[in-house]
Amino acid sequence: MLTSYDFTTAGIVDQAGVDGILIGDSASNVMAGNQTTLPMTVDQMIYHARSVVRAVQRALIVCDMPFGSYQVDAAEGVMNAVRIMKESGCDALKLEGGAEIQDTVKRILDAGIPVMGHLGLTPQSINKFGTYAVRAKEQAEAEKLLSDAKLLAELGCFAVTLEKVPAALAEQVSREIPVPTIGIGAGGHCDGQVLVVADMLGMTKGFSPRFLRRYANLNDVMTDAIGRYVADVKSGDFPNEQESY
Repeated sequence: MLTSYDFTTAGIVDQAGVDGILIGDSASNVMAGNQTTLPMTVDQMIYHARSVVRAVQRALIVCDMPFGSYQVDAAEGVMNAVRIMKESGCDALKLEGGAEIQDTVKRILDAGIPVMGHLGLTPQSINKFGTYAVRAKEQAEAEKLLSDAKLLAELGCFAVTLEKVPAALAEQVSREIPVPTIGIGAGGHCDGQVLVVADMLGMTKGFSPRFLRRYANLNDVMTDAIGRYVADVKSGDFPNEQESY
């Protein structure tokens, strides 16, 4: 699984063979330059999801429900979930949290909407935790995460994302719940993995967590290409006669 937020990138990601595409609320950071995911709205998520859906032919498309769209009460969560599904055309939604949001998860599932859970580091709760450090290193938090994962599976979630948790805990969760786990910074024993596409392609700089493997360095490639374009325009080399009508 990889993230995508726009038509062009999603088409490439889909053609490359990923099984799932996540329209993450990480669009807040990657596309808008915000420090956290909190500013994202339902309207903005629908905009990005529509763009992705238009490009994808085969991959499963999962859209994040943004902060504030499901935490207030279950009824509002269902209404926002239905709206995102109707207006975007995505296949499923992802929600952060466990027992605290079980009523909302159940009602969204009862409405016929597939739900992916998200446990461990939950970026929408950054102001509560105050850090993006690894979660569930202590026994009490680890036990709650395992309990929440089992609860989400029992409720009917089709998968659970595990973000920045110890690999041994992620392995235990993957072994003890009957649905797939999708890891990000959770070791190699999860059933699948997800990364932010701009990070793994090397478009971003200054963000190098341990779990990130860069498969390209597009920041340098793009900077070089744009620099050569600027030089060619200023020198009069572009456009030449063959590039003119």
